[in-house]
Amino acid sequence: MSSSSSSPRAPGDRKRCRRASGPVPRWASLPEDLVDLVASRLLAGGDLLDYVRFRAVCTSWRSGTASPRGRGVADRRFHPRRWMMLPEGHGLYPGHPSLRGYARFLNLDTGTLVRARIPLLRDGYVAIDSVDGLLLLLLDPDPNQEGAVRLLHPFTGDTAELPPLGTVLPHLGSRLLDCPAPYRIRSLARVVCASVSCSATGAGAGAITVLLALSVVSRVAFATSLDRQWSLSTYECVILSSPIASHGKIYLMHTDRSCGEKMHQILRIDHPPAAAQDGSGSGAGRALQEPKLVATIPARKLDHFQGLVECGSEILVLGYKNWSTSRISVFKLADLVLQRFMPIKSIGGHTLFIGERNISVSSKILPTVKGDNLVYLNSGLVKYHLSSGSLSLAIDNCSLYGRAPGPSSLVHYIYSCCIRNRWSRGLICRKDAPEWLVQD
Repeated sequence: MSSSSSSPRAPGDRKRCRRASGPVPRWASLPEDLVDLVASRLLAGGDLLDYVRFRAVCTSWRSGTASPRGRGVADRRFHPRRWMMLPEGHGLYPGHPSLRGYARFLNLDTGTLVRARIPLLRDGYVAIDSVDGLLLLLLDPDPNQEGAVRLLHPFTGDTAELPPLGTVLPHLGSRLLDCPAPYRIRSLARVVCASVSCSATGAGAGAITVLLALSVVSRVAFATSLDRQWSLSTYECVILSSPIASHGKIYLMHTDRSCGEKMHQILRIDHPPAAAQDGSGSGAGRALQEPKLVATIPARKLDHFQGLVECGSEILVLGYKNWSTSRISVFKLADLVLQRFMPIKSIGGHTLFIGERNISVSSKILPTVKGDNLVYLNSGLVKYHLSSGSLSLAIDNCSLYGRAPGPSSLVHYIYSCCIRNRWSRGLICRKDAPEWLVQD
């Protein structure tokens, strides 16, 4: 027996024990203004799941705070911003009968996995994009060939009905005419970057506006949940290198060669101003303004754009120097606005997954990728360490050499989210290691 258990208890210890086992704090008596303050801070800087847990502490806190259900889409505070639907693999596409309407979601900051039931996936809807954690769904195949579109909050089940995507086709002229009619909508939705804004006040209060950057036709469409058809931009916009949505705007890249020296431009497309509905449901009175020039970078500073990515509170610009995919430069957009062309060497312990769409993930949830890294496909999944410039495998040997198809690591799953046609079909991207990285 240890000496601590055989020694007599000091008199002061009994008082401390009685004090420790005293009345439990009455959380329900917390002042309402303090409850409201904590709730608002959780929504502003935390995860929606933290807010849900906070409301579950007691009846008083639950009744004194707003429920996400019923306003999950219309109120941006309740968007599950850092949650991403994961592909299942094994041919189990979202909506597969074996999944019974469920899908898995990963928190990109904490690594938390949850399973949510999404009946729309069993009804034939497919996910064509994820924005602020919301799913943009398209009915495919659509028996009416209209391309019904829904915006879904996966955790509350709230939806917003948007105009059918087929209403864009009459405005495209001869584009997509070489595509068979039943497949035009599917082709239009193949590569889409969506942006969502919610109007809390004014003439459009309660309306949800969605921007769609349609890469296939180099145009931008927009509509609200009150419209009956999509409106199309009057300008063409070549959508290159992974555009992103951030705070209700779309950022994209463009290369200008009209001034002698080749200049890369970063453009921003804002949502059209809200306007009262005229009853036609066509969005009359609203029009997209020309893209606004945010920053420029000379080609001598960056040869090739790779894309944009939102990382924490920053928008990062990715590209290659000297056309070498083994040397990647990362800039802060805020620095480029000030014409500062100094690449950064730290991204706050995050890992950037680079593909058709770019994703920022906290490195602490990845067992084989630590620190400031970029993961991309270079004859295989590799990681590029920003500080050292070194290149190595992004997966361990077990994932690489397991039985076909072999075990997949979390890196495989997250990278598959960067490739829309794999993500929406539930497929896992698996690539062998490049020969120069394979060691005996």
